[in-house]
Amino acid sequence: MSNDWQDLVVGARMAVDQEFTERVRGSSLSNSQWGLVMTAVEFDVEDAADPENARIVADTSKLEHVLPEMQNVDDQMAMGGGARGQSNSGGGVVGGIKDALGLGSDDDGGEELEAEATKLAGEYADALQSHLEDEGKWESVRRAAAGD
Repeated sequence: MSNDWQDLVVGARMAVDQEFTERVRGSSLSNSQWGLVMTAVEFDVEDAADPENARIVADTSKLEHVLPEMQNVDDQMAMGGGARGQSNSGGGVVGGIKDALGLGSDDDGGEELEAEATKLAGEYADALQSHLEDEGKWESVRRAAAGD
């Protein structure tokens, strides 16, 4: 599969990034965490040779590499009073102290972060494809991905 198609969607990605900002704000991820997600996620055109079934998909297999940093961002926001830094050990000052002492919940939230990041990345892929379709560019992108 060719990467030439990715060059064709740079402008579309910038437009979708702007449109998608509200969706990220409505999630439990911070903008910093979403930025980390986007560095780890790669987009592919699945079934590019099949015009009826071709679609943009998010390859989230590398998310595990940024999860620790995503959790650090979450922890920093919690300590700094950020609204998104939710702890599983009760929240608030007592929860923060418990977490700092290692007495918080055994669930570090990594699975939840990964699940939400994966879900958002999939939604972003759908939004990107919809944008390309609306702009009349999807067919040329699909053909480039198929190597036509």
